[in-house]
Amino acid sequence: MAKSLVGRLIAWLESQRLTIATRELRVLKREKTIVLALAIQLFVAAFSGFLVVGLVSLYDPSSVEGLQIEAAVTGDASEEMQAAIDNQQSLNATVYTDTADAYEAFDEGRAQAIFETAVREDRIEVTLTAPEGSLETTLVVAEGQQALRALERQQHAERAAHLSVQPLELPEDRGGNPYFDFMYTILLPLLVFLPVFISGSITVDSITEEIDRGTLELLRVAPVSLIEILDGKAIAMIGIAPIQAMAWLALLSLNGVEIANPGWLFGLVTASAVIVVSLAVAVSLLAANRRSAQLLFSVGVLLLFVALSLLPINPANTAALLAIDSASTLTYLVVSSYLLAALVVATGVRQFVGRVDANRL
Repeated sequence: MAKSLVGRLIAWLESQRLTIATRELRVLKREKTIVLALAIQLFVAAFSGFLVVGLVSLYDPSSVEGLQIEAAVTGDASEEMQAAIDNQQSLNATVYTDTADAYEAFDEGRAQAIFETAVREDRIEVTLTAPEGSLETTLVVAEGQQALRALERQQHAERAAHLSVQPLELPEDRGGNPYFDFMYTILLPLLVFLPVFISGSITVDSITEEIDRGTLELLRVAPVSLIEILDGKAIAMIGIAPIQAMAWLALLSLNGVEIANPGWLFGLVTASAVIVVSLAVAVSLLAANRRSAQLLFSVGVLLLFVALSLLPINPANTAALLAIDSASTLTYLVVSSYLLAALVVATGVRQFVGRVDANRL
């Protein structure tokens, strides 16, 4: 049985599919836009040790040492708000008894933020005022959110003391390492899944361009079926995605970023590439022209990604858990389910291609 499957696989590979796949890769080298996208990813991965410092400052401004924001605090709960701000390293609070004085300090630049507090029905309402339309706005809002979370924790702890049944104490908020968070939750999923989306987009362009120019008919002059042509194109695009992703992860490792479970990450990327490229093939045959196909593909992939992101363990979290070696049995089952889904989607799309009338393309 095993020898039979291996023989069928060898025969499948010895068909014209690999020839077409090789042709696709040669054509790909001449696409300047794609080469530029790959170069950008290579630059980010190769110099991640340097770039991460600047990128993390945008992702989490509190990670920037020496950042100081003057905040004006006013209103009925000024003391509580000031106590919460005092726990923030990047904020300095000044209490103003008159709200007008607080806004005057803000207008004159002596304060970069205003925390206007009010007590209504045992609730503290805080209105944060930040500068309009500048980088300073991002910094103020990010630090202001931290201060408001500190106020919320502080109020929970104080009000719990008056309950008849004491709840468990809140754990100490130790924060987190912004470099670790950014590297594994933002940068790593970006480098892992971006090649997948690029492969799908290239597939749409390749197939629709062949149809628009009529060169698909020239390919079919040879004893090659439509399904073999599309298989060859898909093989090339599916193959380059995991190779790119693993290359980027290898460069991250050279920069001192530890990456665990590379085999499972390879499987995750391969499954994602099979699904996305298969969908790209189907969209290319259904859409009327290149522009419509790209729009339909982009919207479809975006909706698919949004839907998957709503799951408890979405692809980005799965990649992060695998990379930091915190994967559970459920994580491995999720990857296995992606591999199974890839097989089902690819089989379904090939059956669809087999029913397409090539003469109408």
